[in-house]
Amino acid sequence: MKKLLVLSFFFAACAGRSGQDAPEPVDYVDPLIGTLSHYAFSTGNTYPAIARPWGMNFWTPQTGRMGDGWQYTYTAQKIRGFKQTHQPSPWINDYGQFSLMPVVGAAAFDEESRASWFSHKSETATPYYYKVYLSEHDVVAELTPTDRAALFRFTFPESDRAFVVVDAFDRGSYVRIIPEENKIVGYSVRHSGGAPANFRNYFVVQFDRPFTHATALADGRPLETALEAGGGGESPAATTHAGAAVGFATRRGETVHARVASSFISPEQAERNLLELGDDSFDELAAKGRQVWNDVLGRIAVDGGTTDQYRTFYSCLYRSTLFPRKLYEYAADGSAVHYSPYNGDVVPGYLYTDTGFWDTFRSLFPLLNLVYPSVNKEIQEGLLNAYRESGFFPEWASPGHRDCMIGNNSASVLVDAYLKGVRVDDVETLYRGLLHGTENVHPTVSSTGRRGHEYYNRLGYVPCDVGINENAARTLEYAYNDWCIYRLAQTLQRPQDEIDRFAARARNYRNVFDSSTNLMRGRQADGSFQTPFSPFKWGDAFTEGNSWHYTWSVFHDPQGLIDLMGGRDVFVRMLDSVFVVPPIFDESYYRHVIHEIREMTVMNMGNYAHGNQPIQHMIYLYTYAGQPWKAQYRLRDVMNRLYSPTPDGYCGDEDNGQTSAWYVFSALGFYPVCPASDQYVIGAPLFRKAAIRLENGRTVEINAPDNSDANRYIRALAINGRAATRSFLTHDELAAGATLRIRMSDTPNTERGTAAADLPYSFSRER
Repeated sequence: MKKLLVLSFFFAACAGRSGQDAPEPVDYVDPLIGTLSHYAFSTGNTYPAIARPWGMNFWTPQTGRMGDGWQYTYTAQKIRGFKQTHQPSPWINDYGQFSLMPVVGAAAFDEESRASWFSHKSETATPYYYKVYLSEHDVVAELTPTDRAALFRFTFPESDRAFVVVDAFDRGSYVRIIPEENKIVGYSVRHSGGAPANFRNYFVVQFDRPFTHATALADGRPLETALEAGGGGESPAATTHAGAAVGFATRRGETVHARVASSFISPEQAERNLLELGDDSFDELAAKGRQVWNDVLGRIAVDGGTTDQYRTFYSCLYRSTLFPRKLYEYAADGSAVHYSPYNGDVVPGYLYTDTGFWDTFRSLFPLLNLVYPSVNKEIQEGLLNAYRESGFFPEWASPGHRDCMIGNNSASVLVDAYLKGVRVDDVETLYRGLLHGTENVHPTVSSTGRRGHEYYNRLGYVPCDVGINENAARTLEYAYNDWCIYRLAQTLQRPQDEIDRFAARARNYRNVFDSSTNLMRGRQADGSFQTPFSPFKWGDAFTEGNSWHYTWSVFHDPQGLIDLMGGRDVFVRMLDSVFVVPPIFDESYYRHVIHEIREMTVMNMGNYAHGNQPIQHMIYLYTYAGQPWKAQYRLRDVMNRLYSPTPDGYCGDEDNGQTSAWYVFSALGFYPVCPASDQYVIGAPLFRKAAIRLENGRTVEINAPDNSDANRYIRALAINGRAATRSFLTHDELAAGATLRIRMSDTPNTERGTAAADLPYSFSRER
């Protein structure tokens, strides 16, 4: 009992509160962080996602035009509607979207005509609740969601012409008004890829009062006597863009509630999903949403920082628990069932979507394995379903396979989970799918499977002169992915020749290393290196980066890379050079300056490009060379300078939680440089106290009482009361519950973490 009381006190202290009205974790979250973005320059490329954690449907105020990937931008002045969105990124865009918009005076359907001015001063955005005043219509609009439904509350002025407009968007949509039930039903077909021909998002909108007016709309035209539009129905208003407007007579301050749900399965399932709202009032539902978010965010408690650091930390944790999103629903018997975007069927089981493994294998999925393993168990089972339904594990899913980015990093996501105890029920299918991905490429989606596998498996690299772009980057990622498969093959006691084959391929990173420059470089089929060569050239042999960025993509074998470069001293000088060389670049491959380049150049960190994922682990590599103090300095510099709780709070794309998960791990003081190993590399904590409440009931406590902006170096470390000089933690020791006591200093300890036994795992040191 004493231990429980002490722990309760610790979590209360870590939340930084001393009374009933003090902030809880969700109060520190600002969903507007990263929304000051546009096509040419990203400070997050986010939108305010009003949702439940990993919820199937998100909602957002829509400031952009229909189909615009930048659906909410901080500098916008008008809101066009409140949109159900499934968008993971503006570059991937949306699917299954529709919107509601309250208007007064006329049932304006055109998004320009119905748009209203608003101000951030009259806007409240939290993960579980959104409110804004629409000045053009004198309406206060509020919404609060569940996983698959939402409740709206519109407070109208006195008017006999108060309306709610439902826009099912273009490219094939349908609506039907059912006045006797105060209801609108319909579907949206609009998507940007990754969906079969029978894709539909069915929706239902149920109001709490009868209509005084009801009009279906077709391509923006009101149909005065029609209650149905679009979809090729019996209505004469067959159209590609359907909508509806329903009217009410209201007194000032009177509210109209709209209960909304949707389904990818059927109209009947949309009605079933509406039951998620229960009989709760708006305020009761919002309170439940708040509690859900506090439960999820409260798994990690931090203390001993500034308010801005708390806001940044919990906003990053919020972003880390949005994606991937649920695509499954619950059938009448309570079982999980999903519409498959891979084959168009409705099948039993879990499915999640809207994540790109090229981004999220690095730290987002390791965070799930450590803090939210039960959620990742569902995700992993869903990945097996995706393989069963399409013949491939996804690499970028939204909602199905999308042709985006490179690599075969599903191997990392699946193997890391399995080796950390998040185990699927059918490991034979998992392993079979991994092997299939090494020998095949999807027939229509070249980023799924392995493009260039024929060359890679024969030559040990993907050549730069056979018409396959980003070839050196593919080679590096395939080599790491093969190491992941090697690790699983060992665990499953597969035949030795199979284990040896993947062990050999895991060394293929060496085949694109150029010893004359100490950098990775494209290589031709005849074995010669690509000429001319510029380490500053973005793209070409690399993916959204240059050789300075991708040279470090040897997650599983930093020691091997150190050996190739000629030893620790040279390796450290090369790491230093990334920050020292000017932020010059060669954009000729793209023929214009892509936003990732611009985001690097403005940060005054040389060629370090934290705003994109390939280099995000690089700073931790100082630790592998026995100089962890350099990592400690630069990690704090990145956290201080490149993250903030502001609309421009990120330094590039916040891709599906990856850039946020980097901050969460780094602020705690350790990072999974090599997913599918059992180790986390120690950096240095940001807070004086932190605690991770694990699902198994145990706790990881991190105590650094002397921590400050000046004291950013680790002087000494004790793990469970025993002094430790090593620079890594193991997953098993964290999962068992651990207490870290860290003595911080304003000067580096150049003795600690230098011995070979102190260094983190490298494949070369294993054999």
